[in-house]
Amino acid sequence: MNRRGRFHITRLFSALVRPLDPHLMAILAALLLCSVVLIASAAPDRFDAQIMYISLSLLGMWIVAIIPTRRLLSLAPIFYVIGVALLIAVDMFGTISKGAKRWLEISPFPRMQPSEIMKIVMPLTLAWFFQKREHFISWKEFQFAVLLLVGPAYLIAKQPDLGTTILVCSSGFFVIFFAGLWWRLIIPVALAALTAILAFSFYGGELCQPDVKWPGLHDYQKERICTLRDPDRDPRGKGFHTIQSTIAIGSGGFTGKGWKQGTQTHLSFLPEQHTDFVFAVLSEEFGLIGVLTLLGLYMALLARGFMIAASASTLGGKLLAASMTMVFFTYLFVNIGMVSGILPVVGVPLPFISYGGTAVVSLCLGVGILMGIRRDKQER
Repeated sequence: MNRRGRFHITRLFSALVRPLDPHLMAILAALLLCSVVLIASAAPDRFDAQIMYISLSLLGMWIVAIIPTRRLLSLAPIFYVIGVALLIAVDMFGTISKGAKRWLEISPFPRMQPSEIMKIVMPLTLAWFFQKREHFISWKEFQFAVLLLVGPAYLIAKQPDLGTTILVCSSGFFVIFFAGLWWRLIIPVALAALTAILAFSFYGGELCQPDVKWPGLHDYQKERICTLRDPDRDPRGKGFHTIQSTIAIGSGGFTGKGWKQGTQTHLSFLPEQHTDFVFAVLSEEFGLIGVLTLLGLYMALLARGFMIAASASTLGGKLLAASMTMVFFTYLFVNIGMVSGILPVVGVPLPFISYGGTAVVSLCLGVGILMGIRRDKQER
């Protein structure tokens, strides 16, 4: 190959790599490697599928990273309308699986879960909304933002899907919070929630009686919360997940039992071991060392995300980067909390680690958004 050919290849490679933030790319590569290792142990029959999902996710991340953030924000209303339309379609024509109507099958496309898309669309839409009103954000703007959030959240909760509802609401709330929501509104709500949690911890026994109905929640959701308070009330049923996952976490010790040597995992005591409870697999096989290593990677991801948010050149970029970073934190906090028994089981995957297509793709799209915001800053 002559010098001109090498020059063109070098320029092409540079153009392909330039949008990618090297720090985020290194952290993401390490997390996805952890995913591959854990899935190979917990569900080897799904290993090839996970590799395919990761490949598609990285391609989607790169595509999003090369799109200017201002262009992405301008398309947010269209994405929002499409997302809500898909949620309505799920409510009307969705496929029922395990008692929930969360999936949509549109031939010739594979089965999809539109609620996962809203985890990205919601912060994108609200960031666009507040950027359009950057110089006159008032109480009315916050009210309208809440309305934009409540509609999709209601449709997702109706499926029912409590875990995704929490994540979508969180992603929207973080944008509203970073846009300047007043503390005098947040503090009373936070205190009321804390009071309710403490009261339930000490006096929740009466509320958990079988004949007591909780408004707005299905019976199985009520049971999950009550089982959190006392897993031994139904050790072979609703409490089984929590009991077995905490056993797996504790049995790993400092160094773990070794890859593919976890007894809770490979003797099938640990439920959903390749999806929601993959953190317990990590704890059992790699011990405290493995847990601290993974948490270190997550802390690096969050730190880099906030650095990108702090240096973003527009309000929309700041709100989007900060909220996406907090979405990653919410995934992490809720998953580890439910696996370790301090939060109810709500079906939230461990970010970038758990097996699955839609969740991995949506999270990598979030990383692509961060990379795009960082690239926009460099090009200014």
